[in-house]
Amino acid sequence: MSLTIIQSITPGSPAELAGLRPGETLVAINGHRIVDVLDYKYYSYDPELEVQLREGESTRTVSLTKDVGEDLGLEFPTYLMDKARSCANKCVFCFVDQLPKGMRDTLYFKDDDARLSFLMGNYITLTNLSKRELQRICDLHISPINLSVHATDPEVRKLLLGSRRGGEIMDIMTRFAQAGIVMNCQIVACPGLNDGEVLKKSMEDLAALYPQVKSVSVVPVGLTRHREGLYPLKPYTRETAAAVVAQVEAFAAACLEKTGSRIFWCSDEFYIQGGLDLPEDAYYEEYTQLENGVGMLRLLAVEMNGACFGAPENIPVEPFSVATGVAAAPYLREIIDRAAAKCHTKLDYHVYPIVNRFFGETVTVAGLLTGQDLLAQLKDKDLGTRLLISQNMLRHGETVFLDDLSLEELSAALGVPVIPVAQDGFELFEAVFGC
Repeated sequence: MSLTIIQSITPGSPAELAGLRPGETLVAINGHRIVDVLDYKYYSYDPELEVQLREGESTRTVSLTKDVGEDLGLEFPTYLMDKARSCANKCVFCFVDQLPKGMRDTLYFKDDDARLSFLMGNYITLTNLSKRELQRICDLHISPINLSVHATDPEVRKLLLGSRRGGEIMDIMTRFAQAGIVMNCQIVACPGLNDGEVLKKSMEDLAALYPQVKSVSVVPVGLTRHREGLYPLKPYTRETAAAVVAQVEAFAAACLEKTGSRIFWCSDEFYIQGGLDLPEDAYYEEYTQLENGVGMLRLLAVEMNGACFGAPENIPVEPFSVATGVAAAPYLREIIDRAAAKCHTKLDYHVYPIVNRFFGETVTVAGLLTGQDLLAQLKDKDLGTRLLISQNMLRHGETVFLDDLSLEELSAALGVPVIPVAQDGFELFEAVFGC
C-alpha cells in the first residue's frame, strides 16, 4: 500500500473544504512529486496550491487557498509517509546492542532517519543517505539537523561506526554549512578511541564550521552489563572524566573569546563522574544541548529557584519521596532543600538513589531505570503519601517503564501514587509544594 495515500482528513481543514477524499493518493503539490513527510510539509507551506491526486487509474488536480504555513489536514498511514529508516552502522558503543534479550521488539529498532532529525530532534550519522537525499536536505534547507559525529578523523569514525561511509562526515558537513544548514552535534566519548588528540582534532574541525555548527555535546559512553561479544570498552574513571572536562572547557573558553560562544559542552554526567561542580547558569548560554544531558541539572535548579519567587511561605506539605538515578540524587536533594529554605517550609521527605540492577550499576541516569528496580528497592521504604519520579523513566507518550511494568502496577505494589514529573523546575516545585 502506498504510504502517501490519504487515510483521513481533519474536519474543517483546507483539504476537506477543497473536496479532497480519504483513499486518494497524494501525488504532487505545485508540480513537485510528494515522496514523504518532508516533501509534504515543505511544498504545502504556500497559500495557493495545485494538488494532484490519484485514485485507482484516474487522476485529478484540485486548486485550493489557505493561510501561509497552515496544515492541509491530511493524515497518512504513517507519520513519515514512508517506512522509518533503520541504522546501517555497527557502532562499538551502540546502546541497543547492550540491551538484554526478551524486551519489546520496538526497543531493538535502531533509527537513523534524517527526517526524524529535523522533525523530532533525533541524532543521525548520515551514513545511509543517498546523493539525492543529501541534495534534498540542501535544496529544502532542512535546518537545524542533529548529527552524531563522534570523531571527524575519517579512520577513527569508520572504526567507531563500523561503516565504510563513516569517513565522509566532514565532506557532508562542509556541504551543509555552505548551504546554510544549522547543525547541532554529539560526540560520544570512548576512552582511548576518540578522546585525547582525536577529540582535539574533532573540536578544531567542528569549530571551523561555526556558526553553522551551532553546538556540540561531549557525553561519556554508556555501558551496560550486557556486552558479551561486543567491542571491549571501559567506562571513564574519576580522573579520566575530569581530564575530558578540562580539555573541553579549555577549548570552549578559546571559542568563546573568538566567536562569542563556547560551542562545546560536556554533559552533566561527565561532571558527576569526574567529581566536579556543575557550571553556573550563564555557562550554558541557550541550553541548546539539553536533550543530551548538558546543563539539565543546572537548569532544573534555576527553574526551581524561579518558582520560589512569589510563592507563599510555610506551605503545608505532606510527607513524600523521590526516586531517581544514583547520579542525580544528591543534586536533586540540594535543589529541593534550597527551595524549601527560600519558602521557609519544613519538608518531610526522602530522596532514594536507585541502583540500576537491570542494565548494570555503571548506568546511573534516571531515564534508564526500570519499574522492577524501583519496586525491588522501594517496597520496604518510607515513601510518605506519594512518590515522585522523572517522566524520563517512562516510554515516550506511554505510562510503562522500559521493562513493561506499568505506572499503575508500580503504584499498586508500593501502595502510594507514583507521580511522573517532567524535567522542569516549575513542575517539580508544584509536585513538591502543591502550588
